[in-house]
Amino acid sequence: MEVRRTVPVKLDVTDEEADLLHETIDEFLWAANYVVDSAWDGEWAETRSSVLHEMTYDEVREQTRLHSNHVQSARNRAVDALKSIVAEWKNGEYASIPTFSSLFCEYNQRNATFHDDHAVLSTVDGRVTAEYVLPDKTRDTPHSKYLRSERWETTGATLHYRRGDFYLHVRTKADVDDPKPAENGTVLGVDLGIENIAVTSTGAFWSADELNHWRTEYVQRRKSLQECGSRWAHENVQAVGRKETGRFEQYLHRIANDILAEASESGCTVIAFEDLTDIRDRMPDARQFHEWAFNRLYDYVSYKAEGRGIQVKQVNPKNTSRRCSSCGFTHEDNRPSQDTFRCQSCGYENHADYNAAKNIGYRLLRNQTGGEGGAPVGVRLNTGMLNANGVKPVPDSVRAGVHGESPHL
Repeated sequence: MEVRRTVPVKLDVTDEEADLLHETIDEFLWAANYVVDSAWDGEWAETRSSVLHEMTYDEVREQTRLHSNHVQSARNRAVDALKSIVAEWKNGEYASIPTFSSLFCEYNQRNATFHDDHAVLSTVDGRVTAEYVLPDKTRDTPHSKYLRSERWETTGATLHYRRGDFYLHVRTKADVDDPKPAENGTVLGVDLGIENIAVTSTGAFWSADELNHWRTEYVQRRKSLQECGSRWAHENVQAVGRKETGRFEQYLHRIANDILAEASESGCTVIAFEDLTDIRDRMPDARQFHEWAFNRLYDYVSYKAEGRGIQVKQVNPKNTSRRCSSCGFTHEDNRPSQDTFRCQSCGYENHADYNAAKNIGYRLLRNQTGGEGGAPVGVRLNTGMLNANGVKPVPDSVRAGVHGESPHL
């Protein structure tokens, strides 16, 4: 099984080398934005890479000092951004034509040489040797595990400039033994939501209050800066956006790590999420930001789970919020409020998100039970009662079949 990891590393360069890297980034961004402008005809955007190559390659080579691979990488970045925007248009959503302003530049094996402690990078005027600023070799860090290991192959990198320093996000890959889930594994169900970003079938809650608060703050700050209209304000809008994204991603990484820890501690070999397709249609209060956060969290859990022998899958979410996880009765009146689930048939009552998380686990269980060896045989639960605030009592973990709960043996 091929596993990929990205390791950010700070660079140590001279002032002269820094000037060359800045010039390279500036021309790379110009090239990417030129491709976007060429793709837009006033009503629609061209997204075919071969067509955009014919339209832009020669002109970009004439107007810049970029290495040919930098020109191709800039075009590829533009194509990816354009495809994302066109996909939103096709779904009837508003999205503006992308503009590349964040300071970055792509590198691969053809325009860079990567070593354990430094990289040689092509610029608009020759190459520079950028030394890595690395932690002590004796420490167990991603740098020692991926950059200094013969097992991991470096495939490329993205150069970033932020807060006065250059960073190289080095991409690596390795072939590892495909971990085989235990034959008697269990499923951890995960429900995603607006008030609680994630809730598991074991009763673990991660509130979205902090994310939503940050989002409101940043929206207000950007609005204020945009109303100012000055060049300084425009530059600060971009800086606020980069800070916002970085803060959100860091927070989502922590939640992903917590979910994996919950799965490992509970002996789960499969994590089940609801299918994220059209999730905003199912959540009237969800915004594009929430859709982005859900997808990013799912991606983080998926790639982090690869090396742990844990599978991550999606299931059809239909009626998971209305179905009683105790008796199976499904009705819209089972959910009288955003937080509360109360079964109209058996009287089972619990936090609505916790009930949904159990149903998501059950849905995967029903999809896979009856197959060959290795299929999951239960959903990891918490028998304790959760109140409307998501308070988790002392857990009494159990293994549960489709039709009820029984003590874990």
